[in-house]
Amino acid sequence: MADKPLVLVVDDDTDSRTLLELALKTSGYAVTTAVNGLDALRAARRQPPQLILLDLAMPVMDGFTFRTEQLRDEILKSIPVICVSGRHDALPASRNMRAAGCIPKPFDLEVVISSVREIVNA
Repeated sequence: MADKPLVLVVDDDTDSRTLLELALKTSGYAVTTAVNGLDALRAARRQPPQLILLDLAMPVMDGFTFRTEQLRDEILKSIPVICVSGRHDALPASRNMRAAGCIPKPFDLEVVISSVREIVNA
């Protein structure tokens, strides 16, 4: 498992989180998950991933606050983020956050996997 690229999936929606986790594992990635931005910061500091899939609207700490904190952290700031969100302003918000990409919900798993491959294998 250590040789598989690690992806951190951050989403408070259990169905989305589980679906992304299963699709990524099936595609050969190691996956950790978090239910909000605070949990994601802890998970990323424990085991830095190669990529973060980030929902924007979550309780406790939303994706915007997570990204601000991530960019302040010397170890985590270089980890690329793809926003995966149902917000109507997700695309411009992801650009403002300097995210590597934005995938709208409901998401197409093929788009998610190809986006992950593109960034992780770059």
